[in-house]
Amino acid sequence: MTLAQLDLLFPFFVFAYGALICFVTSLPMLIEKGEGKLPPSMLNQLKAHEPLGWVCFFVGGLWSLQNLWMMS
Repeated sequence: MTLAQLDLLFPFFVFAYGALICFVTSLPMLIEKGEGKLPPSMLNQLKAHEPLGWVCFFVGGLWSLQNLWMMS
């Protein structure tokens, strides 16, 4: 994999991470399941990643759109 290919793919990875974290921390059903199966420290650590998830979601999304726009 070349650096140019990695540069094109990285924003999509950032966006996917943000979307996944926002999805997991926003659905009440998943939070309830997590409270039942995860230790409290692990659940708190996941919730602490929520602001980073939102930043990655928006920045990665805009960055991905910019890459798609520049390629066409």
